[in-house]
Amino acid sequence: MVHESYVKVRFCETDALGHVNNISYFIYLEEARINFFRDIGFQVDPKKWNFILASTKCDFVKQAYFNQKLCILTSVSHIGTKSFRLSSRVVDEETNQLIAYGEAVVVYFDFQKQQSAAIPPQLKEELTKYMAT
Repeated sequence: MVHESYVKVRFCETDALGHVNNISYFIYLEEARINFFRDIGFQVDPKKWNFILASTKCDFVKQAYFNQKLCILTSVSHIGTKSFRLSSRVVDEETNQLIAYGEAVVVYFDFQKQQSAAIPPQLKEELTKYMAT
C-alpha cells in the first residue's frame, strides 16, 4: 500500500528561476509525513508526539512550477527496532511524471527520557501495511 498526499504549488514556493525552490520540497515531504502519521492513527498533537527526524534527503529529477498539482506517494522502505525509513516520490498529479524523490529516517522517541525507544507493536503493524514491495 502507498500513502497519497496532495499539494498545489503556491507562488511563494517558486524562486527567481520560475520553478519550485528546492527547500519547498522538504516542506512538501514534511506535510506528507504528518498526513501519513495522522492517517495511520497517530495523533499530530505536539504534546503526544513521539517522532524525531534523524535524516532526510531529496533528489530533484524535474522542475515543478507555480499552480502545478503534485502528489506525494509515501511508503515504508525499512523498519528497525527504534527507527524506520520512509521513501517518497513527488509526482505530477496529471502526468504521473516523477519530479523528486525523498527519504526520511524517523526515530521513535521518548521525550520525557530524552532517548529513542522501541517502536510499539501497533505502530510496527501499521508501518508494515505500507512496506514497499
